[in-house]
Amino acid sequence: MHSQLTQTLAKELNVSPNQVATAVALLDDGNTVPFIARYRKEATQGLDDSQLRTLETRLVYLREMEARRDTILKSIDEQGKLTDSLRRDILSADSKNRLEDLYLPYKPKRRTKGQIAIEAGLAPLAEALWQDASHDPDTLAQSYLNPEQGIADTKAALDGARAIMMERLAEDAALLDKIRQYLNQYAVLRASVVTGQEEAGAKFKDYFDHQEPIAKVPSHRALAMLRGRNEGVLQLALVADPDQESDSKGSICETMIAEHYGLSLGSAPADRWRKQVIAFAWRVKILMHLETELMASLKERAESDAIDVFAANLKDVLMAAPAGPRCTLGIDPGLRTGCKVAVVDGTGKLLDTATIYPTAPRHDINGASKTVLNLIKRHQVNLIAIGNGTASRETEAFAKTMLSQAGLAIQTVMVSEAGASVYSASELAANEFPDLDVSLRGAVSIARRLQDPLAELVKIDPKSIGVGQYQHDVSQSQLAKKLDAVVEDCVNAVGVDLNSASAPLLTRVAGLSQTMAQNIVAFRDENGRFGDRKTLLKVPRLGPKAFEQCAGFLRVMDGANPLDRSGVHPETYSLVKRIAEKTGKAVEALVGNSRFLQSLNAKEFADDSFGAITVTDVLNELAKPGRDPRPEFKTATFAEGINQVSDLKPGMQLEGVVTNVTHFGAFVDVGVHQDGLVHISALSNRFVSDPRDVVKAGDVVKVKVMEVDVPRKRIGLSMRLDDTPSGDSAPQGQGDNHKAGQHRPSRKAPRQPAKPIGGSMADAFARAKRS
Repeated sequence: MHSQLTQTLAKELNVSPNQVATAVALLDDGNTVPFIARYRKEATQGLDDSQLRTLETRLVYLREMEARRDTILKSIDEQGKLTDSLRRDILSADSKNRLEDLYLPYKPKRRTKGQIAIEAGLAPLAEALWQDASHDPDTLAQSYLNPEQGIADTKAALDGARAIMMERLAEDAALLDKIRQYLNQYAVLRASVVTGQEEAGAKFKDYFDHQEPIAKVPSHRALAMLRGRNEGVLQLALVADPDQESDSKGSICETMIAEHYGLSLGSAPADRWRKQVIAFAWRVKILMHLETELMASLKERAESDAIDVFAANLKDVLMAAPAGPRCTLGIDPGLRTGCKVAVVDGTGKLLDTATIYPTAPRHDINGASKTVLNLIKRHQVNLIAIGNGTASRETEAFAKTMLSQAGLAIQTVMVSEAGASVYSASELAANEFPDLDVSLRGAVSIARRLQDPLAELVKIDPKSIGVGQYQHDVSQSQLAKKLDAVVEDCVNAVGVDLNSASAPLLTRVAGLSQTMAQNIVAFRDENGRFGDRKTLLKVPRLGPKAFEQCAGFLRVMDGANPLDRSGVHPETYSLVKRIAEKTGKAVEALVGNSRFLQSLNAKEFADDSFGAITVTDVLNELAKPGRDPRPEFKTATFAEGINQVSDLKPGMQLEGVVTNVTHFGAFVDVGVHQDGLVHISALSNRFVSDPRDVVKAGDVVKVKVMEVDVPRKRIGLSMRLDDTPSGDSAPQGQGDNHKAGQHRPSRKAPRQPAKPIGGSMADAFARAKRS
């Protein structure tokens, strides 16, 4: 690998060049990120999956830049214009923008006004006027008249000379770099409403007259303004001189251009022409070029942030605590068409289905109770999952009352049904349940995602899970790539049961393609359960390389070899055998014997094949074989009688579940079919720069209701439980200990602004709605 590329990556990741070189070699050799992060720590000296993903992304960018660098050098060389100085500049360019700036003067292009003027012999005129202000432009131009070339008068000659110099200025890489740095630091992005679009674009009213430094525009506001522009509601402009008076005749950037060329513009004969050249070059060429570039850069940065937010939320949802292998009854709530019910066993296998009508308009409480109780008794159900869509709270109330009257202590849990309908209508669901009604498939999915959110959600396009921010405004290819990486990392971090995993889940295992995953399931269906990992090598099209990548992440829970149910890779089985022999214990006795394993010194078992890092990992895995990194299962308890937005009152304290985290706060489900917003300023008593430092998707939190807008279905919440809603006294009950009108106590920690930039909590909701 190119040494400069290695050095660049090492500096960006703050690791050694040797680590980068090794990681790149492993990636180039077809190894997956999860495999390298888990089983090649010795080689990479501990690079984790996050560092490797960043390295992988930047490697693509830098290699593309290297290829472009070679193309540019070749093109300029073929033109006979590649000087040693230019070659050095191109070789040292550290960004694609810098490369393209250097290439601008040599880039093949259509004939321009400047080129036509050069062909007409006006280059000496342009050079003379630019270098010596004592020349009188009109007098000097007389010598360059050439009617045959279209230069009929002095005005045409001077216009042509100006075009030559304008293009020269606009293609000066050093000048462009100076102005770009200035704009990045000081320019302002200004948004204004398109005349006549005030009513149609009301959702963008925060930006009808808005401006802020382009370098500091957060991703959600950038994407909102860009969407407003795309919808014809807003017009955006880059303001280079935000502090200058509107009637000012010149721009700071024009002064920068003059200083760059060492020009002192005064009242000399040619100064008026030179000022005109600079002004035209700035407004017509340089500003337009850099505005387009900076707007594209802003969009790219905003998209990257939004994709990162989506990825972080997706990871939290996928890594949510599983309820485990318990027989579960799933209910997909409904009104007119009834509630669809499905019972699955501990492995997710469908056992039974039914349709009940406990809600309006039928209100068949007795019939519904009889049906559900029969299913519970017949299948020994010990967990009920209820989708959080239409009629969910009514269905939950029915289930709790029914269980209480029957004397059954079965937990009911509200489950997000985002994407369940997508799965129900998918080809995958149709293949799995060809004879099952689409709505009943949704109930199956709801039950399974409570048992194991990861195993069920991998069947759904991540973009349908509902945790994104402006997900339709970003690059769909980049979004898909990032989300696929998150899913892959989550699946491999948890591990997969080889004898129960679905094909979609197996597809996410490192090294396995969709075809291999389907072949594993087909092999299992034909030959029965896998007795050990080695049998994988008998699966069609699953060769040694794929086995190497996937074996450590696949578990055989009741196989002959106890190591097969752990995260110990088959390539280190010989190491475990050696540890067992050296300690005088059987391999079976080592597995799970954490106290004994913790007493061992990893260095005593290290050799040329397995270093201390690998030995330590093996010992840790043996101590807790197949450990699940996900948290303990717990659920929120929604307040009884609080079923819709109109039931909420300022001051209520409620329990809820975080459903989504954005740059400006977190959304929380408190059981009223509409998520409430906890603005970033209300997440904690301390200053919060990133909401994810406080909460993540799936967290169970306590919140206080601060604002309720029933017509617009907006709920303002706070996690600072001693906050007092403005203009309201806290009501009695609902767990609120405040007396009416009581002020919140002073705090030592600095308080953040109570309102987001651009308006009140309602404005934050407007931004949230657009996302």
